[in-house]
Amino acid sequence: MFDEIRFNTIERLPNYVFAEVNAIKLAARRAGEDIIDFSMGNPDGRTPQHIIDKLVESAQKDKTHGYSASQGIYKLRLAICNWYKRKYNVHLDPETEAVVALGSKEGFVHLVHAIINPGDVAVVPEPAYPIHTQAFIIAGGSVHKMGIEFNEAFELDENAFFEKLQKTFHDSIPKPKFVVVNFPHNPTTVTVEKSFYERLVAMAKKERFYIISDIAYADLTFDGYKTPSIFEVEGAKDVAVESYTLSKSYNMAGWRVGFVVGNSKLITALKKIKSWFDYGMFTPIQVAATVALDGPQECVEEIRNTYEKRRDILLEAFANAGWEMAKPRSSMFIWAKLPLCAQHLGSLEFSKQLLTKAKVAVSPGVGFGEQGDGYVRIALIENENRIRQAARNVKKYLKELQEGK
Repeated sequence: MFDEIRFNTIERLPNYVFAEVNAIKLAARRAGEDIIDFSMGNPDGRTPQHIIDKLVESAQKDKTHGYSASQGIYKLRLAICNWYKRKYNVHLDPETEAVVALGSKEGFVHLVHAIINPGDVAVVPEPAYPIHTQAFIIAGGSVHKMGIEFNEAFELDENAFFEKLQKTFHDSIPKPKFVVVNFPHNPTTVTVEKSFYERLVAMAKKERFYIISDIAYADLTFDGYKTPSIFEVEGAKDVAVESYTLSKSYNMAGWRVGFVVGNSKLITALKKIKSWFDYGMFTPIQVAATVALDGPQECVEEIRNTYEKRRDILLEAFANAGWEMAKPRSSMFIWAKLPLCAQHLGSLEFSKQLLTKAKVAVSPGVGFGEQGDGYVRIALIENENRIRQAARNVKKYLKELQEGK
C-alpha cells in the first residue's frame, strides 16, 4: 500500500548529475587515492582573523545564546545597507528593504516559496546554478530556460539576451512573472555592465515582472572589471531584489551568512515566511558578519588576489598540458571548453575519465543544464602546487586519450 504513495515535489526534481562524479570521487578517496578537487566552489582559505575574533568574543556573552531574529539582528541589517551605500552609493532601509539569510541559497529558496503561485513561470538563463531553476520547481512553479550567449571575454551578448527574453514574453502563456539573473554568472563567469540592468529594469516595468538578481561573486573580479548592482539603476527597487553571500568574499562559506535586499513587498514576503521556518542564525555569527561588512576590507582584496593568481597559473599550466581555456574576468571558476580530443565524450563522461585516470575532479557542464554540455566548471580552490600537479596529470591523460589508450 505504501508503495502507491507518491511524493510529487520530489518526483519533479531531476537526478543530481554531480552525484555520479561525487560517488567516484568518494570511492577513490576511501581507497586512499589523492584527488585534486576543483569540483565544488568551496573556499579553501581561512576566515579573516578579526571576524573569527569577533565571533569568539560574542559567543562568550550569555545573552547571545538565545533565539535570534529570523530577519537578522538590526546591526547586521544596518551593516548590509552601509555596504551597499559604500560600494554602490545605493540607499536601502534596514527595516523594510533588507533581510538576513542563512546563506544566499536559503534566502533565494524561501523567497521563491513566499512569492510563487502554482503555475507561475520564471525565466532562468541557462546554463544555471541548479537551485536557480529547481527552487521554482520545488515551490510548484514552472521554469522557462533561456540560453545565454557571450564572447571569448565572457561578456554577455546583451542584444541576443533581450531578443530572446522579448520572444519569451511574446510566446509564453501565461507570461513569466519572474526573471532570474546572476552576474558574475555561475557557472560561466559571464559579466554584464550597468547598461544591461537599465534595459532589464525598463523591460520589467513594461512587461510587469519581478527581477531576482544574484551577485554572489560581486567582489571576485579581475583585470579592472567591477560588478554593477541592479540598484544603481533608478527605479530598480520597484521591480527587483538582489542577493549576496559572505561565503566567497570573506571565506565564510560554512558560516552560512547572506542577505536579500530591495523591493519592500518581496522583502516583507520573505521576512514573513522565514518567521515560520526559523529563528535566525546564531547571534554571534551575525555579530561577526557585521564586523566583516563594516570592518577593514583589505581581506577581501587579498582573497580576490589569491583567486586571480590561481586563475593565471591554471590557465598557463593547463595550456602547456594541451588544454587551452578562455580567460574569465570574474568569480572563482573557469568555464572551460572540453579539449578537442575529448569533445566526443560529453562533459559527464569526460569528467568521470578525468577523475579516474588523471585524479582531477571537475564539475560536468551538463549538470548546469543541457547548454553546458560542451564545458566543465573548474573551481580555483586548490593551491598553486596542486594546480601544477593537476596539469601534469591532465597532460598525461590527454596524451593517452589522443593515442586511443
